[in-house]
Amino acid sequence: MDTIASLFSFITTPVSWVIVQFHTVYGKIFGPDTGWAWGLSIVSLVILIRICLIPLFVKQIKSTRAMQTLQPEMKKIQERYKNDKQRQSEEMMKLYKETGTNPLSSCLPILAQSPFFFALYHVLNGIATGDTIGVINESLLASARKAHIFGAPLAAKFKDGSATVQALGATVTDVRVVTAIMIVMMSASQFYTQRQLMTKNVDTTVKTPFMQQQKMLMYVFPVMFAVFGINFPVGVLVYWLTTNVWTMGQQMYVIHNNPTPGSKAQAAYLERLTKHVTSHGKTRKRSERTIIKAIVAKGRDRNEFERKFINGLNKAGLAAQADGNVIQSDSQAVAQTEDGSPASAAAPKRQQPKRQSKSQRQSGGAVGAASSGSKADDDSLSSEPISLNKSDEPEDAKPAAPAKKQPGAGTRSKAQSGQRKGPQRPKSPSKK
Repeated sequence: MDTIASLFSFITTPVSWVIVQFHTVYGKIFGPDTGWAWGLSIVSLVILIRICLIPLFVKQIKSTRAMQTLQPEMKKIQERYKNDKQRQSEEMMKLYKETGTNPLSSCLPILAQSPFFFALYHVLNGIATGDTIGVINESLLASARKAHIFGAPLAAKFKDGSATVQALGATVTDVRVVTAIMIVMMSASQFYTQRQLMTKNVDTTVKTPFMQQQKMLMYVFPVMFAVFGINFPVGVLVYWLTTNVWTMGQQMYVIHNNPTPGSKAQAAYLERLTKHVTSHGKTRKRSERTIIKAIVAKGRDRNEFERKFINGLNKAGLAAQADGNVIQSDSQAVAQTEDGSPASAAAPKRQQPKRQSKSQRQSGGAVGAASSGSKADDDSLSSEPISLNKSDEPEDAKPAAPAKKQPGAGTRSKAQSGQRKGPQRPKSPSKK
């Protein structure tokens, strides 16, 4: 471990300088020789490093999701060229190049953080052995050797003997109890972070070997932390416990606000987003518009949760737009007057006429004539003035007009050749 740490000695001086600056601040509050001053200095170093690594973390998320999307294509390539490993590797590299993905991008935060970890280990190991390192001089070295975190010296290890621990002003029991608790917390936080990623933020619609590998790492990483943790000083355990807690909180935030498509976290997020958008009638955050824009752009390629989200907006009378905004749907819009108030009545719908029976169609001409005649009589009565004088001529004195006999009345025409057999619709009587 010392050989590995010496390889990163070029960054030892900057790391020791940052720790000393934070110790100067916390030393004025808690005292320069206390474990709070030195412990909080290490915690602040972790926070500063993780803030600087946020862009790499974002890139890691995008790369991980891109790799999850490519899993079906990768599986096809493996099955197609399972007997030709060289061709399989070439096709994989071609796929990565076409999609612009990099498998190593998911490891960038760990790789970028490793130099700071080994530099911190080198600094704390120098404190344990009594050697000055970086900007830590004799006075700071003596102060750090006096610092205890819950009774355990900052540079003590779980495997240290009684002589080494007594030289640092502590007992073996205190050191082993504190380091064992910190190792368990460090492993538990790592296990929970990985389990949260596997159970909530993985696309459950695609079953690939990548998921099995992640599931295996969920159990391997905590065991590795437990094995290596017994060789780490207390200060390094504080460093790893802090960075694990930071990673867990950072991942919880990402899963809650920007989940992986097709995962259980996306279903919960879209359910919350549906309630929020339907209650306010619009989107308020830029992140919400980004999610909706991506869903609209998928079209028919939407998964089950995304289709349910779009249908929920449509039922509420809303429509998602290509720019991520949500507007009122035209099909569900309420008719409004010019002043903006709802209209009192909607336009009547056009109804199809009912189909008439044969007897109604045959009597339709007579009924129509009768109704037209009665209407004409009503018009004549309303147009002519009513006379009060009695007519000299009786009503029966006027001869009635002889009824004209219609040609072909009372006879039924026979079906001619070429006509359809069966009952025919009677022709309307000709007028002379």
